[in-house]
Amino acid sequence: MQDEIETEEIIKDIFQQGKTCFIPRYQFQSNHMDMVKLASPDEISSLPKTSWNIPQPGEGDVREEALSTGGLDLIFMPGLGFDKQGNRLGRGRGYYDAYLQRCLQLPGPKPYTIALAFKEQLCHQIPVGEHDMRVDEVLCEDPCEAEGRILCEAP
Repeated sequence: MQDEIETEEIIKDIFQQGKTCFIPRYQFQSNHMDMVKLASPDEISSLPKTSWNIPQPGEGDVREEALSTGGLDLIFMPGLGFDKQGNRLGRGRGYYDAYLQRCLQLPGPKPYTIALAFKEQLCHQIPVGEHDMRVDEVLCEDPCEAEGRILCEAP
């Protein structure tokens, strides 16, 4: 079983709607991540892949970074597990948590965060640390609770 929902169709839909799409570029020697602009939906298949098999532009590939041009409205959050309180089990490096902290330093609202999950990834409780950021909503690929949609509750 895959451990994350494929997002290629979502990316295609973003472009079909005339919206701008940003994708993560990880710096593996730290927990730093930028969201960089994707030129087209077709570009995703030509990008080099990380050790996690995630396509991303290379370090030398100069691109617009979302935080330098006003931030983001929506972020799809990856994870291995999720609970109803919006807690997320990531891969332990804190890339998205650190990025969301950077978003909070900008004027304006925090981006809305959605986790895409298989029903097997929904857990009763996820352990959290002091730097973990919650997601606003979890969408499930199969009809599960609330017809596939869980609006996360504050603790």
